[in-house]
Amino acid sequence: MGDMLWAPPADVLERSRIGDYLRWLREHRGLDFADYDALWHWSVTDLDGFWRSIWDHFEVIAHTPPTATLAERGMPGARWFPGATLNYAENVLRMPGRADDDPVVIAHGQTRAPVTLTAAELREQVRRVSAGLRRLGVTAGDRVAAYAPNIPETYVLLLATASLGAIFSSCAPEFGTRSVTDRWQQIEPTVLVAVDGYRYGDKPVDRRAEVAAIRAALPSLRHTVSIAYLDPGAAPEGVLDWAELAAPTDEPLTFTPVPFDHPLYVLYSSGTTGLPKPIVHGHGGILLEHLKMLALHHDLGPSDRFFWFTTTGWMMWNFLVSGPAVGAAIVLFDGNPGHPDLGGLWRLAAETGTTYFGTSAPYLLACRKAGLVPRDIADLSALRGVGSTGAPLPAEGFRWVYETVSDRVQLQSLSGGTDVCTGFVGGVPLLPVYAGEIACRALGAKVEARSADGTPVIGELGELVITEPMPSMPVGFWNDPDGRRYREAYFDVYPGVWRHGDWITINSRGGCVITGRSDATLNRGGVRLGTAEFYSVVEGLDEVVDSVVVHLEDDEGGAGELLLFVVLADGLELDDPLRAKICRELRTALSPRHVPDEIHQVRAVPRTLSAKKLEVPVKKILTGVPVDRAAAKGALANPESLASFAAFAQRRTTDNTPA
Repeated sequence: MGDMLWAPPADVLERSRIGDYLRWLREHRGLDFADYDALWHWSVTDLDGFWRSIWDHFEVIAHTPPTATLAERGMPGARWFPGATLNYAENVLRMPGRADDDPVVIAHGQTRAPVTLTAAELREQVRRVSAGLRRLGVTAGDRVAAYAPNIPETYVLLLATASLGAIFSSCAPEFGTRSVTDRWQQIEPTVLVAVDGYRYGDKPVDRRAEVAAIRAALPSLRHTVSIAYLDPGAAPEGVLDWAELAAPTDEPLTFTPVPFDHPLYVLYSSGTTGLPKPIVHGHGGILLEHLKMLALHHDLGPSDRFFWFTTTGWMMWNFLVSGPAVGAAIVLFDGNPGHPDLGGLWRLAAETGTTYFGTSAPYLLACRKAGLVPRDIADLSALRGVGSTGAPLPAEGFRWVYETVSDRVQLQSLSGGTDVCTGFVGGVPLLPVYAGEIACRALGAKVEARSADGTPVIGELGELVITEPMPSMPVGFWNDPDGRRYREAYFDVYPGVWRHGDWITINSRGGCVITGRSDATLNRGGVRLGTAEFYSVVEGLDEVVDSVVVHLEDDEGGAGELLLFVVLADGLELDDPLRAKICRELRTALSPRHVPDEIHQVRAVPRTLSAKKLEVPVKKILTGVPVDRAAAKGALANPESLASFAAFAQRRTTDNTPA
């Protein structure tokens, strides 16, 4: 068990939104819970009672009330809040606790000067763009696509699209043409809104050629709108500009009432081994899940400024921009987080008065490795929460936050996915923070660890499964009429139980440790090893910049081979003393089972566009699968990185060919 690094203050129940919720449950439901564990057990047992309490406590705006809370409980196919009609955008734009002149969107970037929108200005922008989309013929069910960064226009477009009952989908403009068309050819958008380019640090990136190629590949498009973001010039021939879409109008802002499970937006799996899966999320499920998570777990409300470093190609953007639904202002950032140095985001937090700073575990670990002390370079006195996701955060990452950022903040490491557009394990104001440990399973998320034979286990590594439905589970996959692809993605291993694809250990107090993807398992001698702790040790060495580890099974039942590939700091070459040092560190910190059979140097580790490591395609290449079949190159941030693994596999095959 890790060291306790933070404990809830004595008056946490008086000061937190989950404390308000517990009082509300006592007064309105006659329910009293001794601690978080009791509340969690109720939330995953009495699904009707819990999710209806979220609906009622947050006073969801509905046009027609539901006839039930959960009509069918089985997975897949659970039916939530039948009969209800509502609109996500209407509930977000209510912005509880915010006056018209309160700032609610604070946007900074490296392409233009900062932009701030008040509550009234945000509603006005959405009103105009909603009317503009109507003029273009957009109606409920049409798809509107955004090839645009994390800027106010993208957010306004999402809310305007949702207000009409149309369906939104975004790709970050660093995505190449193939990555975008692989996604959008599946959903056939009628309107495309795209930037002309952007600035990444001090480097201008022109995207006009990519936009032209995307338009040519989407015959469904009826209209294209250009945001002159990089170069404030005229829109290309036959293209509207943003000002025309957002032109002044007398049309009132109205909200189309849609069923609870009406599609809100389409998110995508990484698409590393085939076409990205188009994951459809609904208005009601996303609204309820984000109200619960943002208010009760992240403790966000009208006094907060909420930041998460993300692009519009990652589900954390969709999570971030629900902030105003609980009254929080959101801080948007577009650009290179390492420019001019890694301290840039911490200075942004100080400048914007950020109270909750969300980022990725790799960013926190990079700051630690660079020796950064954020509290020495920025006034972080407003900060009370730090969030980390995208990869497991090891204990040293936790300690670094408390030693160099602030000893007062609550650090919340969380894990979830694009599939549910939330975290199903994370933090909560009622529980302490232990080094290297995710504090709890989230309310309403029946997360279990399953052993190899399918039984639930405590204190042992197991498959992460969810055994009861959640409202934000996908409505389905796009163009999957019989639900086959959806079932195969989550329910093929344990019928009726969601298998997420991560290894998790749940301890006796309910804390969780995620140790990597279960499909990238290191299985040595029948013992399953997670990759996360492996990387924590290897990349903790000054010489190692990045690494990837794979286990190649022996077809005849032997131990197989554990292969480690490392990217070294500039100017370094892998030699026997460094190999010995890496092995010694792994043996000492973890176990002899973690010592690799071979260590090799590579120039780069393949990563997705959202910076996740790709162990599975590397493993496929090393077992003889051609590169083009092992990974969809358009889904990678650095597809050229695969070449060295293919060359390595070829050398091994040649070396092992009998004379």
